[in-house]
Amino acid sequence: MQGTPLLPAFSMDGDFVIGGAFFIHYKMQTVINNYTTKPEVPTCTGSFDARELRFSHTMIFAIEEINNNTELLPGIRLGYQIYDTCASVPVAVHVAFQLLNGQDTVFYKDNNCSRSGMVIAAVGDSGSTPSISISRIMGSFNTPLVSHFATCACLSDKQEYPTFFRTIPSDHYQADALARLVKYFGWTWIGAVHSDSDYGNNGMASFLKTATSEGICVEYIESFYRTDPESKIRRVADVIRRCLHLDYSFCFMF
Repeated sequence: MQGTPLLPAFSMDGDFVIGGAFFIHYKMQTVINNYTTKPEVPTCTGSFDARELRFSHTMIFAIEEINNNTELLPGIRLGYQIYDTCASVPVAVHVAFQLLNGQDTVFYKDNNCSRSGMVIAAVGDSGSTPSISISRIMGSFNTPLVSHFATCACLSDKQEYPTFFRTIPSDHYQADALARLVKYFGWTWIGAVHSDSDYGNNGMASFLKTATSEGICVEYIESFYRTDPESKIRRVADVIRRCLHLDYSFCFMF
């Protein structure tokens, strides 16, 4: 049973098409598929991220500037298909397959022109976890993914992510610098809090490795994610609060 294709938030035909994946919204509406009805299209809900919208329009502006310059790609017109991943891994996976498969004929039913070119590369995602999911899929088809904001050091592994590239340094350098900064200020007994995500988990692992080698003691490590229940977030907050009343020098958030 085939589901309805996910339509892009912004699109333009071209000889060569560049995909885009940005979490313009923060949340996906929960869909329960019972395998007896047609699967529903993922729907984004929650807060609107103005920064991600600016990122997507920056990509559109760059492509239009290239198309308007006759010296850069003469005789070639670039197109784009930009999707909202809703800051959700399931939607990011859906987007990855949609980019690789091309648009369904339903999308072109009122268009008498020939179909647009296939996606040759993609830009995104801002988050490390969605980028990991997208890169694993697109890498299997040798399709490049260029991220502007995914910083997880794990994405530097070319065996796992052979076609992943980024325009921002990995967390390895950030974690190393933060550990050395802690040592510089003489904070030798700290508490550590990080987001429960690929970004936070890998970043904290890199930080702890350097911190341990620098002789820094970590009293506790706590993690949480923005979708965790309130009870867990309150528990982490209580741990941080107790940290402030004790003789700890630093509370670290990754």
